[in-house]
Amino acid sequence: MAGGTRTAKSMNASKAQKAPTPRVRDRIFATACGMFHREGIRDVCVDAIANEAGSNKMSFYRNFTSKDELVAEFLRDQEREYWEWWDAAIAPYAGDPRRQLEALIEAYVELSRSCAISGCALGNAAIELRDANHPGFAIVRGYKAEMRKRLRRLARAAGARDADGLGDALQLIIEGGYLTLISFNGTDGPFSAFAPVAKLLLDAHIP
Repeated sequence: MAGGTRTAKSMNASKAQKAPTPRVRDRIFATACGMFHREGIRDVCVDAIANEAGSNKMSFYRNFTSKDELVAEFLRDQEREYWEWWDAAIAPYAGDPRRQLEALIEAYVELSRSCAISGCALGNAAIELRDANHPGFAIVRGYKAEMRKRLRRLARAAGARDADGLGDALQLIIEGGYLTLISFNGTDGPFSAFAPVAKLLLDAHIP
């Protein structure tokens, strides 16, 4: 048995040594995502991404036709993660839309602790990408429109007197809240009023 154990350990060690390294494309993408979060989209160039990924411009352009394409993929990935987060936040309260809105408020406060410095990637992109022809522009616009639709739908399901008005008001304080996280470098600034204000809105609109 002891010999068998040593053999198994040797085989596992051998497998670990032969574990495939991330594909060049994956490495470039992961590196770019981190840099976009830390430094913004405009300030990160192809050379910097390639260098930090341990690659070069030739490899970059073999995997991405342009920086704009990479940015669009980054934003699509962020949007996918965001809706997964949203759905997970409200799932435990299916059938109770008022409680789902409250759960979203609570989840935003929790999320703020992890993005207080860099803010929301999609929100930041909305400021940085002013060219309507940029492939990321439509992604950001679509994301914002979908958030508005979801908030209005939940407000309507909760029986709000002015569902569209409540949904829009919630989106306003969500968007503004993220900006104050960056401006005041954390949750001790005006963002501390986010949850109380959001709950006052719910109380005012939902009987």
